[in-house]
Amino acid sequence: MARLAAQPFQSAWLFIGPSGTGKTTMALTLAEAIPAELHHIPSQECNLENIERVRRICQYVPMAGKRFHLILVDEADRMTDAAQVSLLSKLDSTNFPPNTIFVFTCNDSTRLEPRFLSRLSVLEFSSYGIAKETAELLAKVWDAETDSPVERPNFVRIVKESNNNVREALNRLQVEIMMA
Repeated sequence: MARLAAQPFQSAWLFIGPSGTGKTTMALTLAEAIPAELHHIPSQECNLENIERVRRICQYVPMAGKRFHLILVDEADRMTDAAQVSLLSKLDSTNFPPNTIFVFTCNDSTRLEPRFLSRLSVLEFSSYGIAKETAELLAKVWDAETDSPVERPNFVRIVKESNNNVREALNRLQVEIMMA
């Protein structure tokens, strides 16, 4: 993703993996790093009307100070069938909006058509092996947010009880901070 941010090109990506592993955060970070004008289509709002609206916007030069458009479609497996079919030609070289990167996120791709998936570069996210780094992140957040002499929580335990879900671990830490 760092290489894509440094030298962006028209492309379409599928970020797939368990909830809380940073798929949407990675897309938002990519948009900031390019820098790109962000067009976010949230879960349940990816329908034909919204796809067409965003595609029309992306036919124009990105806003001042931006190099590209980045269309982020969260929970893409929830998009309407009409939206998915509409995207087939838009993701082909025949109708790809200029200076645009598509990022679709989902936990599972079984509801996505093979011909749709064939137009995407897939990046798999996993929670395997991130426990140590997540615990270190929690410690940094704790140190930044508290000055209380209260004993630090067991960050490793928080991560384990959250099943390596970074978002859930951060939410649990927020409760710990509020109680400190």
